[in-house]
Amino acid sequence: MNQQESGDPSDHQKSASRVEAERYLVFSLNSEEYGVPLLKVKEVIALTETTQVPYTPPHFKGIMNLRGQVISVIDLRIKLRMSKAETTRETAIIILDLHPLSFGVIVDSIDSVLAVEPNDLQPPPDVDSNVKTDYITGITRKGNKLILLLDIDRTLNSEDLKVLKRNNQAQAA
Repeated sequence: MNQQESGDPSDHQKSASRVEAERYLVFSLNSEEYGVPLLKVKEVIALTETTQVPYTPPHFKGIMNLRGQVISVIDLRIKLRMSKAETTRETAIIILDLHPLSFGVIVDSIDSVLAVEPNDLQPPPDVDSNVKTDYITGITRKGNKLILLLDIDRTLNSEDLKVLKRNNQAQAA
């Protein structure tokens, strides 16, 4: 019998439960907390200057140079139809990787990395059918605060993807 076969069955259960927990990067917008899957996060950087691109939707802040790569930047507050916030020292850009596209989203602050067990996940809120909530994958708690977990792919619409692809192609040219 080899070492792998002789392990305690409870060890296997513990490692399986660790695998089931998904990790999220938790950030704030308008004093509310949101999370995106950590596997989609490339890096977090301080807010930096962007170059505006004409004829793009209002939530596109522009493009930036990140170590030689041109990255489109979206103001997530405006995209989610929230009030515009003052920029502070805590304001950050989360660089997300949605193969083959990379882009940044501006958030008010980065709060933590949170492991969410499947049994801690609650379904998205049931709201008016005219309100789009398919970009929310679920809700979890951190202390007494609720955290909305976002499907960043669904947060973007087809127009957003066209702009991101156009900016990505402009970089390749």
